[in-house]
Amino acid sequence: MNATQRRRHVALLHSTGFEDSPALTVQSTDGEIPQGRELSFAWLSGTVMTGLTSVLLMGAALYVSFQGQDTFSTAYAALNLAAPKVNQQMATDLTSKTSRLRPVAATRSDKEIIEASTRQTVDGREIIRNQPFVRIRATLATTGTSLSADVPAYDPVAILNKTQPITSAALDIATDVYGTDVDGEVAVSQSGMPANFVPTRAVTDQSAAEFVRTMAIADVSVDGGIPALAYASLAPSVQDLSASASAVSGVAENVTVVPKSTQASGEGMGRTERFLTVREEGPLRDSLLRNGFTAAQVGMVENTLANLIPAGGLPTGLRLRILYGPLSQSGDSLVPYRMSIYRPDGAPGERHIATVALSDNGQYVVGLQPDWVEFPTEDVEQINVGNLPTVYRSIWETGRKHDLSDETIERIIGMFAYDIDMTKRITAGDTIEILEAGETGTGGEDELLYVSLNLSGSKRELYRFSTDDGTVDFYDPDGETGKRFLNRRPLEGGGTLRSRFGYRIHPIFKTRKLHTGVDLAARTGTPIYAAGDGVISYYKWQSGYGNKIEIQHVNGYETAYGHLSRFVDGLGAGSRVRQGQVIGYVGSTGQSTGPHLHFEILINGNLVDPLSVKLPKDNVLAAQYRDEFDQTIAQINDLMAREPAPVTVAQAQ
Repeated sequence: MNATQRRRHVALLHSTGFEDSPALTVQSTDGEIPQGRELSFAWLSGTVMTGLTSVLLMGAALYVSFQGQDTFSTAYAALNLAAPKVNQQMATDLTSKTSRLRPVAATRSDKEIIEASTRQTVDGREIIRNQPFVRIRATLATTGTSLSADVPAYDPVAILNKTQPITSAALDIATDVYGTDVDGEVAVSQSGMPANFVPTRAVTDQSAAEFVRTMAIADVSVDGGIPALAYASLAPSVQDLSASASAVSGVAENVTVVPKSTQASGEGMGRTERFLTVREEGPLRDSLLRNGFTAAQVGMVENTLANLIPAGGLPTGLRLRILYGPLSQSGDSLVPYRMSIYRPDGAPGERHIATVALSDNGQYVVGLQPDWVEFPTEDVEQINVGNLPTVYRSIWETGRKHDLSDETIERIIGMFAYDIDMTKRITAGDTIEILEAGETGTGGEDELLYVSLNLSGSKRELYRFSTDDGTVDFYDPDGETGKRFLNRRPLEGGGTLRSRFGYRIHPIFKTRKLHTGVDLAARTGTPIYAAGDGVISYYKWQSGYGNKIEIQHVNGYETAYGHLSRFVDGLGAGSRVRQGQVIGYVGSTGQSTGPHLHFEILINGNLVDPLSVKLPKDNVLAAQYRDEFDQTIAQINDLMAREPAPVTVAQAQ
């Protein structure tokens, strides 16, 4: 570039505002105008820190949003104690933005003590004493909480050990209800009269006949009521006690119950809210433990509300409002997000006593009172279809809520597991009723006497009965046990139902074909059990089925097991097996798209649906016990219909 061009270039730069000045410096004293070229580390650091803070805040917000978590807690100093806005309708679905009302189901959870005089023979003497009985009437739990978070996985074969008859000679529970109440204990001994004893004549035959004739035609008025015959009434007879049980009832068989709508069933776990009434004065701990709070959570709540709750506990009539939600997206249990306590009466803005809420760090702190909703008269729970537990989980949750022992809960499940698919979800409103013989002061635990399970309008009842040999078992009103001679899901854990019996599009050939059994998915190597006692008739490979086993049972019944990964050593065609014995392991041999058990049941050579076919009972009460069993049914039904004792010692709410 020559001098003329250089001067022209400099002139253009000056015309555009360019200034030829020294470079930037960190020394503020350099140059004629130091502030014009000073580099500020403070300004640079502030700019960088602002950017980093913005990134962290946006990242935290996105993380919380993707996790589906939020908080209902707030610092006490920031509480706004003004009356909340009043919403006369129940809260809507909290899992999504919608105006669709969530279904609400009334719940019942009564644990009562009833008393009756029972008659029992001890050492040849007839003992009549007052016996307490524990009666439970409850709606099956519609949410799974920490109460049942640690229950064992459902294993349909393990229940065989839980349903064996009780043969302990020491187990002697009096269930013979005496017709009249007694004070204390009365011992009655009987002995034969001497052969030469002749009672003295009190009245003549003529006098007795005249007395009967006079009383038969006489009108006797009681307190101005209608004429009535005067006579001495005996104690209620068995026929009197069973009069109320004469209504026609039945159980729907071979019927599949399908809900009208399953729109929300695939949404996963969501929030649900429970409204309770304190039925009996007692510690806050008791109410919290029965409603899904762990012992550690109860401790945090008690510490938080130490200055707000009386030392004696919650008085009767207070209302509790508990909001539940999932702890994580993959969990199957709900945890209490928020618990509020309200007075039973007063203006909406004055009823609130306190609220505790779960904070982000897992602590329960004082929280804002939720928006007001009108409390229902009865205890209710908002139902989220995605939260409905299986029958198995719900029975565990309900049993522990009412302080039943794990052994008793396992026996109840085992008694119904042959008739009911325990892996199905319950329906809102399903109920359970239980009767136990309470403690009499001589030690020992409550003994189960009666269980009734009502699922989707179908009621099943089982009564405890002891035969002359001391064997105790449970029978339905027809004298049959709940146990079947075939198991419907014969593999460890029961498997996951992937395909039902009936016509379907074949997953490999893509043609419409009859699926001759049910597919129960499980991991490769899961043990497969014999569904019932029988003899193996086929024990090798078969095209399509892969490794296959067929077992012949009595009365024309046959079961088949396909796609096994391997057989059990020592077995083969002709081997005799018992119910629950391992015969093979789950695999994916033959025409299969994944590891599962293909299970079939045939009756006289005809294929049937293993999950719905009516199977014969394993044991039937002998005819010689029928009259005595009918008397037991009548007396237990009478106990279930009686009013509770004046003081109820326990309330599940």
